[in-house]
Amino acid sequence: MRNLLPLISSHPGGRSGLTCRYRCGDACFQEIPNTSDNEYAGDVIAGALSRRSMMRAAAVVTVAAAAGTAALAGPAAPQAEAAALAGAGRTPKYPHKPGVPGARGLRFAPVAPNKDDKVTVPDGYGQNLVIGWGEPILRGAPAFDPERQTAKAQAGQFGYNVDFLSLLPLPGERGRQVLVANHEYTDENLMFRGYDSANPTREQVEIAWAAHGLSVVVVQEEHRTGRLGAISRHPLNRRLTATSEFRVTGPAAGSPLLRTSADPSGRKVLGTLNNCAGGTTPWGTTLHGEENFNQYFANGSSATDKRYGLGSAATERKWERFDKRFDVAQEPNEPHRHGWVVELDPFDPESTPRKRTALGRFKHEAAQPRLTSDGRPVVYMGDDERFDYFYKFVSSKRMKKGNSRAAREHNLTLLDEGTLYVAKLTGDSPAAEFDGTGKLPSDGEFDGSGVWIPLATGNVSHVPGMTAEEVYVFTRLAGDKVGATKMDRPEDVEPSPRTGRVYIALTNNTDRGKAGKAGADEANPRNLNKHGQILELAEHWDDPAGDGFAWRLFLVAGDPNDPSTYFAGFPKEKVSPISCPDNVAFDDHGNLWISTDGNQLGSHDGLFGVATQGERRGELKQFLTVPTGAETCGPVIQDRRVLVAVQHPGEVDGASVEKPASSWPDGPGKIVRPSVVAVWRKDGQDIGV
Repeated sequence: MRNLLPLISSHPGGRSGLTCRYRCGDACFQEIPNTSDNEYAGDVIAGALSRRSMMRAAAVVTVAAAAGTAALAGPAAPQAEAAALAGAGRTPKYPHKPGVPGARGLRFAPVAPNKDDKVTVPDGYGQNLVIGWGEPILRGAPAFDPERQTAKAQAGQFGYNVDFLSLLPLPGERGRQVLVANHEYTDENLMFRGYDSANPTREQVEIAWAAHGLSVVVVQEEHRTGRLGAISRHPLNRRLTATSEFRVTGPAAGSPLLRTSADPSGRKVLGTLNNCAGGTTPWGTTLHGEENFNQYFANGSSATDKRYGLGSAATERKWERFDKRFDVAQEPNEPHRHGWVVELDPFDPESTPRKRTALGRFKHEAAQPRLTSDGRPVVYMGDDERFDYFYKFVSSKRMKKGNSRAAREHNLTLLDEGTLYVAKLTGDSPAAEFDGTGKLPSDGEFDGSGVWIPLATGNVSHVPGMTAEEVYVFTRLAGDKVGATKMDRPEDVEPSPRTGRVYIALTNNTDRGKAGKAGADEANPRNLNKHGQILELAEHWDDPAGDGFAWRLFLVAGDPNDPSTYFAGFPKEKVSPISCPDNVAFDDHGNLWISTDGNQLGSHDGLFGVATQGERRGELKQFLTVPTGAETCGPVIQDRRVLVAVQHPGEVDGASVEKPASSWPDGPGKIVRPSVVAVWRKDGQDIGV
């Protein structure tokens, strides 16, 4: 038997202290904002409904029907041997070839865990840098020169630290697509030579403002490979920054809670901050979740400030010195104008992006829609905080098909009217069976049922003691009041386009089980949860607009040799080790692809594919790793290519421009640049088939 892989880092999830400072404002070292008495997943045991009856109630997409555990003991094929070798840190002994067994779409030799300062891909695969920080994308923008950078230059160049990626087809331009990217945050230590964090200059702050936000850039594919390259100065290319104009729409638009001295209307906001994951809509727009916005605001003091994690002192970046909107003492409502889902039309460079208040305000990690049978969008959303909640929004309007102007204008109103819900989960096994070790309960699965609790519909509040505007602006407090279930950092969410089941990445929660904190339960079965899990949800009768669901844990991450891990019942000696699932995406074969953030198993972060159906359900294989200090973001999975964003490479404690911890992507002597990478098969065939 293999030894357990070594744990690394004292920071939650294995992140460096530098990452914790600049990405989320040391959120995991702050007091937990949710001090409500709400139950934790599985704390209340379902009495009236058994697990089997609940799973039957999920009807067409019942999770139980996906694959019984008896069908998961497939033969020990050479591919499984490779996965086991990868888990042991050794290189598989055969190269990639089309005949390698595995789930369709996952037929590649898994990459072994490693700590190499590069993007490592399977044998038989190639890669290229699509675009990186500082590359000019707008007309008039200069070539990137980090020693002479200006705010004006940065506003025309690709921004910093990409998280969410979307690739959209571009009709009429053969071989071209539209790439949309979130720029989550900046790390000034790695951007500016001689940076003094106690005394940033105005120019440095304004460069950072310009490096936040969103980028739209057209990319050209190479016909014979999956290689992609950016087309600079294309008419659709666009930059949106921390000073760009955004419209506030939906039921809270114009609320007194959103009005400031600069915007007495409460309908116009400057900037979008800390955009994490997002979603791509069926009507051709992109959604962008504003996540750790709290860290940009100084001098918070109210109870609502505290519930949203705003600090009472100066901020890390000191932006409040240069713009009073970042000083809550001067502009108490400015933080209320962030923490929304932003909708962008990437095909109209003159359009003003919209902040959709009907979807609620919290630390939005993601927002991925699916359609009801009658064409109404349903958006699933996670609040990325320890012990916070999982939500969905059900629109009251139907999507119009087609690309006519009338259809596009109508579809741009879909996310302004509907009902906002929060999830309450119940386990179906006795609480005594959960001792914090991650041991499976006696029925052999972590599973149960759940209900969607309505919070508000239009201008009508369903939460006693709160107006509808208060529900939308202070959505976390609404979840507290109605007894929503606390979760272990619900991050990216993705509905399967094949089955309708919804997969929720719960990245980790090292506070679970500590003194005075909630202990293990059925949906969160491990105390001191370093590695996270993925929850699988099936709406009753496959109706995303319904008010109930069944759930089970699809994957409990960590070293497969650890008895607390679980891979949908697949033999654990045949999978790659995985830690801290974050962003997720699907391929056309129905496989779930998982990128990680803060690997706690002694390897760099990576991208993994896992089968969700059939006899190989739970077979998980590592596709790539990223360089030193980096996190794997994105991802986008197409037939012939995989795209990932390599976020914060070189972000290691003590690193700086003068003392880099990585030389990726441009080599020694060059500044480290967060970048987007495309990976493809060298023989030109589809990924993993």
